[in-house]
Amino acid sequence: MTGRQQRSSPPRPFHRNPVARVLCTVTAGVSVVTGCGVLPGGPGGSREPVTVMTWAPEGTAATNMPGMPAMAKAYARWVNAAGGIDGHELRVLTCNERNTSAGAADCARLAAKKDVTAVVGSYSQHGDAFMAPLEAAGIPYLGGYGIAEREFSSFVSYPVNGGQAALLAGNGMQLGGECDRVSIVRPDTITGDAMPELLNSGLSKGGKSGGDKGEGDRATDIRAAEDATDYTDSAERARDNASDGCVTAVLGDRTETFFDSYRRLPDIGADIRISSVLGSVGQPLVDRTGGSKGLFEGAYVTGWYPQASDPAWGPMRDVIREHAFGDDSIDPAEPGVQTTWIAYTALKSVVESIDRDKISSATFSHALDKGAKVETGGLTPTLRWRYEDMLGSPGFPRIVNSEVTFQVVREGRLVSLKDGFVDVRGTLSDAGPSA
Repeated sequence: MTGRQQRSSPPRPFHRNPVARVLCTVTAGVSVVTGCGVLPGGPGGSREPVTVMTWAPEGTAATNMPGMPAMAKAYARWVNAAGGIDGHELRVLTCNERNTSAGAADCARLAAKKDVTAVVGSYSQHGDAFMAPLEAAGIPYLGGYGIAEREFSSFVSYPVNGGQAALLAGNGMQLGGECDRVSIVRPDTITGDAMPELLNSGLSKGGKSGGDKGEGDRATDIRAAEDATDYTDSAERARDNASDGCVTAVLGDRTETFFDSYRRLPDIGADIRISSVLGSVGQPLVDRTGGSKGLFEGAYVTGWYPQASDPAWGPMRDVIREHAFGDDSIDPAEPGVQTTWIAYTALKSVVESIDRDKISSATFSHALDKGAKVETGGLTPTLRWRYEDMLGSPGFPRIVNSEVTFQVVREGRLVSLKDGFVDVRGTLSDAGPSA
């Protein structure tokens, strides 16, 4: 729908006790956060609760995103403390997908079993494993992290960013005008296989050669294990192939391990600049590695959203401070946490646009398809998921937000290199279906 419908009567409020509580199911690895409100059918006449799920890997040897389900729980406490979403209590189920295809599929099947309205603000690179059960159950996947290709092709997916594809394309554009030669160090996985061509498409757009396919428009592709404890060999190859150029590494949690190996190399040379994307490098990593005196000083970083110090993140920081109860897994500078915040912002906006006592997955999907509009306070462009809003590229047909930000580490802080957003829509289209 294109706007909020006029009500025939005021919404029935969701009443709750002053103190929120956390209830846990007996299913291993799964929890649910609710308020203590009067449930449907009680004397308060509350609207039906809206139950959603957020999943992410935790406690694995590779990438871990515990801050995403933790942010979802804090959001639920915050919104329920204010009476829910348009009178609906928000219930959040969480699931550890363990960074395995079996774990991702298990979480998706549990979402279907629990009849959730949507899966919101989640992370999994195993798109083929989790998307099929969601499609079979008709459950929308709103605001995934953007690491899996299926997030940008499945009819039940509603992304809030351009995913890893936009970051890589943007990183190429950011480096293209600065680096004569580029090495990309990326995981030796199916997801990693798409990264070099995306980066190359960006290099071509921003390259010194003016877009002609020259040596500077093709990065040297260096595969690396996503769970290695030492990357000396990969670091040496990246250095040797990037003389007078740039080394960019996109290894998630293991990016820190890679750059630790890289900084130990002899003869690194000041002529090589390092780079990455947010999610692999962020302010906490810059701080841990020496700040302005560390390796990352001067590094280029491409992100989806404004820098972590931007005032637009103020509401999220307030919720974390007041409702996360000191949970140190929630880092407001971490892109996974930020994506979950934006996804739940979208959930709230869409629920508020639906004037119904019960909101099913079908009702929610219909509102998204018909043009529910989401404003995120400047953290993204206006989000809508109508057919005409989508990129339509064979490789990424469902992208609706193709904008990224260029950042740089200056005096130990990640700051904007370029004001506002950079649209990589054309670059993603050029990357083609092979990406």
